[in-house]
Amino acid sequence: MRSEGGVARASSYSSVGTLGASGKRFVASAAEGEGRGSGGGAVMRMAALASPGERAVLEEEFKWLLREEVHAVLRQLQDILKEASHRFTLPVSGSEGPIKQENFILGSSNADQVKGVLTLQGDALCQADINLKIHRSNQLLHFAFRDDKQWKLQQIQDARNHVNQALYLLTNRGANYQFKTGCEVLKLMDAVMLQLTRAQNRLTTPATLTLPEIASSGLTKMFTPALPADTLVNFYINLNKLCLTVYQLHLLQPSSTKNFRPAGGSILHNPGAMFEYGNQRYEVSHVHKVECVVPWLNDALVFFTVSLQLCQQLKDKIAVFSGYWNYRLY
Repeated sequence: MRSEGGVARASSYSSVGTLGASGKRFVASAAEGEGRGSGGGAVMRMAALASPGERAVLEEEFKWLLREEVHAVLRQLQDILKEASHRFTLPVSGSEGPIKQENFILGSSNADQVKGVLTLQGDALCQADINLKIHRSNQLLHFAFRDDKQWKLQQIQDARNHVNQALYLLTNRGANYQFKTGCEVLKLMDAVMLQLTRAQNRLTTPATLTLPEIASSGLTKMFTPALPADTLVNFYINLNKLCLTVYQLHLLQPSSTKNFRPAGGSILHNPGAMFEYGNQRYEVSHVHKVECVVPWLNDALVFFTVSLQLCQQLKDKIAVFSGYWNYRLY
């Protein structure tokens, strides 16, 4: 009967209870070699020292790893990613029914030029109620989404799709599936990690947009009353925050002596940025950024990080044995 202390069940290289003396030297040396950046060489050196009996023990350990440990990790990953997927589509109650709406108050650390409340429903911003104080006149303007409009947050939608793709890859290898080689496991982990990294990046790396792209987006037609011609808005996700940026513009006259240099793409444009749109040239005079924390986005990012760590740990375990039998596993 296999000991719970076996190398395949270990969370680190130090748990090698079922191995013989040379087997313990093999795994310990591999761990030490990795610490020095030379794990592959250490594995090959220890391979030469193993007796036929110790090789047989290590081969049984590896078969057990492929048969049992891999599926245990896959089940754990599925449980975590189901929770992550669930965060993107929280129902009103239970597991059925419509997605609940959540209200978030926008906040800023520097001023109260922009205030408002955003209503999020899954990946859709279904309402935005915004108050904007105009710098030049201190006039207070109020805008809100039209009742027939919603703004899809593509970052959330893409992240959810990547999570679901990772889940598909995992569930496609059911409990009865037999992994034949370490290479097969590594390829699966690489594919899952690619999807998780893409999901993570969609939430942590907002798109870079030019000012004409922001001006021509559908957001300009979402509000009632309509936005003034000298005002642009943009919504995006940054980590666990839903952000709103408001740009106030100054129209450059044809007689202006300013050196016109169109700004390129950016997540956040600074005052002084110039662009041309609709045969008119503009300069950004003021920028206001406000944001609100969305707790379940933070949960999703934590789930992504934990899942990526589990994938890497399994890859590391496979790599130790694969280095020993590299002629068979790659």
